[in-house]
Amino acid sequence: MTRTAAVLVASTRAAAGAYEDRTGPVIAEWLRSRGFELVGPVVVPDAAIAESLAELLAQHPDLLLTTGGTGVSPDDRTPEATRALLDMELPGIAEEVRRRGAEAAPAAILSRAVAGVAGATLVMNLPGSSGGVRDGLAVLEGVLDHLLDQIAGGDH
Repeated sequence: MTRTAAVLVASTRAAAGAYEDRTGPVIAEWLRSRGFELVGPVVVPDAAIAESLAELLAQHPDLLLTTGGTGVSPDDRTPEATRALLDMELPGIAEEVRRRGAEAAPAAILSRAVAGVAGATLVMNLPGSSGGVRDGLAVLEGVLDHLLDQIAGGDH
């Protein structure tokens, strides 16, 4: 059975073409190398994050990864939009991403990213930097298969 994933990039500047998104492709390559069928990366302005999250969740992917919009600037609303759709949070995942990130970049502790389950979809916010994305994917690497099996109703 092939697993499906969606990648959503929250970046007003990248959506406007002011610069090229460098995080979505990193996530997409990581997912493809693990055999996921992929939707995206979809790049949207920060203001469209809630609507775009809901649209992608309606496609029922096994995994939905976001990047960007997790900081403290006025436009950063990814955690709030994500939390509104979750049935349960998985705080340990986001905490570990922040912990690992802070080893290299102290500002990583400012991330407000969340992770959790919406229906049968694992949803995880990743930071909007390539380094933060790599840190997040490294955390996910160790638990992803087990977590997706559990969400699908598998045994411990």
